[in-house]
Amino acid sequence: MNVAIVGGGIGGLAAALALLRKGFDVEVYEQSKVLKEVGAGVQLTPNGAKVLLALGLADELEQHGTATTGKMASLWDTGQSKQFMQLGANATDQYGAPYLTFHRADLHELLLRAVLREKPGAVHLNKSCIGFKDDGKSVTLNFDDGQTASASAMIGADGVHSRIRQALFGKDRASFTGCMAWRGLIPAERLGPTINLKGGGMWLGPAAHIVTYPIRKGAMLNFIGMVDSDGWTLESWNAEGSLDECRADFVGWHPDVQQMIENIEIPYKWALIVREPLDRWSVGRVSLLGDACHSTLPFLSQGANMAIEDSLVLARCFEAHPENVEQALQLYENTRRERTAKIVRSSAAQVTRVHSPELANPEGSAQYVAREWSNKEVGDRYQWIYGYDARTAPLGAP
Repeated sequence: MNVAIVGGGIGGLAAALALLRKGFDVEVYEQSKVLKEVGAGVQLTPNGAKVLLALGLADELEQHGTATTGKMASLWDTGQSKQFMQLGANATDQYGAPYLTFHRADLHELLLRAVLREKPGAVHLNKSCIGFKDDGKSVTLNFDDGQTASASAMIGADGVHSRIRQALFGKDRASFTGCMAWRGLIPAERLGPTINLKGGGMWLGPAAHIVTYPIRKGAMLNFIGMVDSDGWTLESWNAEGSLDECRADFVGWHPDVQQMIENIEIPYKWALIVREPLDRWSVGRVSLLGDACHSTLPFLSQGANMAIEDSLVLARCFEAHPENVEQALQLYENTRRERTAKIVRSSAAQVTRVHSPELANPEGSAQYVAREWSNKEVGDRYQWIYGYDARTAPLGAP
């Protein structure tokens, strides 16, 4: 069996590595001329880390990942803070794997190197798949340069605007959330001693919230500010905004927030779009992976982690049915569909927890934090996410 993967992002490369480690032949087709990731952070939560550890990347994770001490919730105006999650060694003890943060380019690069160690030449650049045909025995991929390729199965890991998904199931069912996000990287040397460069931070406000965490061993701080706004509806990671625009969305916020905004290298902005989970992912010998089938809002930091989980479950399903592609893909879908749908819906619901009118005054803020960010509430909210193990999860069961 040989598998064609359309898309060379984090999910596509993780799937390629998982399949290669199980003994399957893989080719990855990426439309970009240069394989690179955007300049942003990504959180590898324990459920995702378990997969990469299983794929033999322990040394690479230690070298490039940043282990944070925990997470603090802070009020938008006073800066009053409360630790709501302990990480570090506690994450491994509680969930079975570390909680690490990365520059996206570093995580992407270590996956690429691992794939090419397994199979040099497995990744093909400047190959835009514009169509395919499944004849029941194989899948033929058509590229915009006129060339074709054939494989036993095809996986669309081509992201939130997936052509493969649209070819299988038609036009998107997408809607704007009414929320947009600012993201940027801040060099640590530009920040004063009051800025937390050891752990993650979440600043909570009436109509916005901010997530920060260190990457590259504390050399940089990743900044994401999510704002209730209908003024920007473009779903793109590469649209540059201005510091003036970003400042305007956080007027009156704590001086630490102002300091971070002033020192963002390039502020990017993107609209947060929600899609209802798909009823099905697979048709014949073709299926989907990651954002192509379950694009997720960033409120639970699970987009990349869901794609990474998908990759190992997919490889396990092919291992279980190496002679029957359609059965393997249906098993993969049945195993993953309910969990990923729950993640998508839980992420969308999280916005009401991090943006609340109660936070507009001190009395409401105290009641809100006590109710929504108690140790029990936080533990219940994340245990089912971080405790999942794609290495051992029963195949065919949600």
